[in-house]
Amino acid sequence: MAKRIELNVNGKAHTVEVEPDMPLLYALRDDLGMKEPRFGCGLAQCGACTVLMNGSPVRSCVTRVDSVGAAKITTLAGIGTPEKPHKVQAAFVEEQVPQCGYCLNGWVMTSVALLDKNPRPSDAQIRDALSGLKCRCGTHMSILRAVKRAAQA
Repeated sequence: MAKRIELNVNGKAHTVEVEPDMPLLYALRDDLGMKEPRFGCGLAQCGACTVLMNGSPVRSCVTRVDSVGAAKITTLAGIGTPEKPHKVQAAFVEEQVPQCGYCLNGWVMTSVALLDKNPRPSDAQIRDALSGLKCRCGTHMSILRAVKRAAQA
């Protein structure tokens, strides 16, 4: 049975009427029309659906929408704009990371969370924070360079 659920997404209040056990990803994409978090595997194994919940990266494909409560959800659209990109977004562009771009959401959002918690991470800390994310194009080395560049910005 559908239920009205309040969500705080990118600093704005939204109300959705959805099944409580529906994944947050579906509420964001289907009900709120957001295209940034993407469906990848549906099993929290690739990271394409990553959003920040109170600043921590979570896989929205396995996060029940009724478990969000008053948490602040941030999507890729909530961290920067084309005119004023977040330093991680700018670094990804400068390092020419994107190839197909499908997985980019997860890498950027996870990198933002890492640098918010640890502004000067070591190479090992960067690799550890990004473990579990998948890029089928093989841009991993460019991604690591971009995160280091953003940390130095």
